[in-house]
Amino acid sequence: MLFTYKIITQDGEEKEGSIDAVSRDVAIASLQRRGFIIVSLSESDEGGSLFGKEISLFPRVSNKDVVMLSRQIATLFDAHVSALRAFRLLATEMENPFLSKTLIEVSDDIQGGVSLSKALSRHTEVFSEFYVNMVKAGEESGNLNQTFLYLADYLDRSYELTSKTKNALVYPTFVVVTFVVVMTLMLTMVIPKLSAILTETGQEVPAYTKAVLAASSFLTTYGLFFLVLLIGGGIMLWQYGRTEQGKLTFARIRLETPYLGNLYTKLYLSRIADNMNTMLSSGISMVRAIEITSTVVGNEDYRQVLMKVSEAVKSGSALSSAMEQYPQMPTILVQMIRVGEETGELGEILKTLAAFYKREVDNAVDTLVGLIEPIMIVMLGLGVSILLASVLVPIYNITAGI
Repeated sequence: MLFTYKIITQDGEEKEGSIDAVSRDVAIASLQRRGFIIVSLSESDEGGSLFGKEISLFPRVSNKDVVMLSRQIATLFDAHVSALRAFRLLATEMENPFLSKTLIEVSDDIQGGVSLSKALSRHTEVFSEFYVNMVKAGEESGNLNQTFLYLADYLDRSYELTSKTKNALVYPTFVVVTFVVVMTLMLTMVIPKLSAILTETGQEVPAYTKAVLAASSFLTTYGLFFLVLLIGGGIMLWQYGRTEQGKLTFARIRLETPYLGNLYTKLYLSRIADNMNTMLSSGISMVRAIEITSTVVGNEDYRQVLMKVSEAVKSGSALSSAMEQYPQMPTILVQMIRVGEETGELGEILKTLAAFYKREVDNAVDTLVGLIEPIMIVMLGLGVSILLASVLVPIYNITAGI
């Protein structure tokens, strides 16, 4: 929401401008934190206008944007540029208008006396809890520039790992969807005409042709109802997936799916090890590191396990002892962490584990892609062959009988 204001500065100057805030009270508080005397404050109609400059129906900041931002902040801090000036400077350089607006609000809060971590925590759509806690640890240690470099490196690794897993399925998904669309058009537009011809001749057709004709009859008769049923079922599953039980159910299905479950398990273990190593290296306590990792691991089953592990560690248990109680944590992970605890090199061990599981994910993805392509070609070829045979064989028989 955009507000237009008229204020008097601490030097007695009268100024006018505008401020974006979620409510009138927040706008007033933001101006007062800067030491301004508010003369007037009114809601501007520009912010909600279709032609307003700041309008954004789907504001989104990509992981790549946050990585680049973190590296730029670290560079500016290395050059001894103040946080306020750094964020104001970066706000003018951002191509993403939503991120630029966010950085302006962060710099406004910093100018008002708010700490950097607190200012970032007010923008959860851009800066995660993990990010904010890392910055807070950097403030306490006085090593913010190194913290932002840690963040950039971590987010870069996380983005590369996740995107490779997703991109591996893009091509097969596109081919399968295209095949389904083409087959559906064939069954609803071409096969019904063939069915009419075969019915008129009264000739006996092979079993596979009968199956294709039955599928065509079902789609032409109940296709719309079936589509509505699919959409309704999809919406119900989506709603169920938003519940706690639904998240847990889908998380376990994902982990128990043959082959894909192994891939996802390695992905989550890599994320856990990398998160904890990054936070422990920045001085965040063990319990807090586990709690934050549970919020960003991306799987409800592992989230619940990590929360239980954090409770056990809080009660005095060693990390390895707490983890070995759960089958989701493989033996090699537990044993490596135990070695790290005994030698005092837990951070290095976690770093090694993160690199190990990242390589495992890379290998699993490469193997998956290698398996999917030939299987997909065989399945598509088989489907096309059955459809062609069901059409051509009856036509050949009719022609031969004439």
